[in-house]
Amino acid sequence: MNKSERLNAMLIYLNNKSYFNLSDLMEKYNISKSTALRDIQSLEMIGMPIFAEHGRYGRYGILGNRLLSPIIFSIDEMYAMYFSILTLKGFQATPFDLDLQKLNQKFEACISKKHKSNLARMETVLNFFSAKQVNKCPLLKDILYSAISNTVNDINYKRANINYLYTVQFLKVSSSFGQWYVTAYNHKSEKLQVFRCDKIFSLSVNEKIRPIKTEKAKKILKKKFKNDNATDFEVAITDKGVDIFIKENYPSMTLIYTKKTPIIKGYYNKDEENFISNYFLSYGKEITAIKPTRLKKLIIKKLADNLSYLNHI
Repeated sequence: MNKSERLNAMLIYLNNKSYFNLSDLMEKYNISKSTALRDIQSLEMIGMPIFAEHGRYGRYGILGNRLLSPIIFSIDEMYAMYFSILTLKGFQATPFDLDLQKLNQKFEACISKKHKSNLARMETVLNFFSAKQVNKCPLLKDILYSAISNTVNDINYKRANINYLYTVQFLKVSSSFGQWYVTAYNHKSEKLQVFRCDKIFSLSVNEKIRPIKTEKAKKILKKKFKNDNATDFEVAITDKGVDIFIKENYPSMTLIYTKKTPIIKGYYNKDEENFISNYFLSYGKEITAIKPTRLKKLIIKKLADNLSYLNHI
């Protein structure tokens, strides 16, 4: 480990510490006392607010009101960070829109003109597509922070112009096809429920109900949304069908490769028959086999209904 790499590692190691001893650095990085002293001087020069407490039990302290200490990045790491920023820009809305703009400004202010020119070139070369999010999500950041802090919330949710009240615990935030969704544990029904984030128009912490523990949340998410009356299916597809699956699939589905053909395995609940038949209609001739027969009949009926509708318009 060279000096620059060691200093970078020290910044991360010391960032959350209030005090440390010289021996801490000597043992952790296998360096001599004189090298440790020089490294401390270097850390002070790049802005880490270190002070010395002299005496028999002397030690070093770090000011508690500091901002995050500066971190030294390699060129590849710098490009990786900017790549991540560009990826987030591909979304029409994120939980950190304003913070992302400020981060970008600070980031560009710390680099040379040459690197800034290269990053500008990166932005013209790379192109990220995301479906346009027509609906704003003013509570998206609050939803994310609530999921992180593991709190229970009372929410107002609008569906079909009707307001509903729920007491939920947010577990997972995701984005799909131009919308932000949050998977939550409904404390009244004791089941998982998915909400569109833009339809949550108020949120408040409910301190009367204890949140479910992390381990229970993991088990619930693993079980997903499968009801007792769910129907398991296996749909064999062509290689072109794999492309369709990659572009659009859902948590209740898994793609499995066999020696003969790729197979989509999954399940659908009783109230999802319309959804599942519509979904597999999009595969057309890329489906080679369907199990069970009930699902095949659902797809045929949906196709017949569509043909009947087209013949009458």
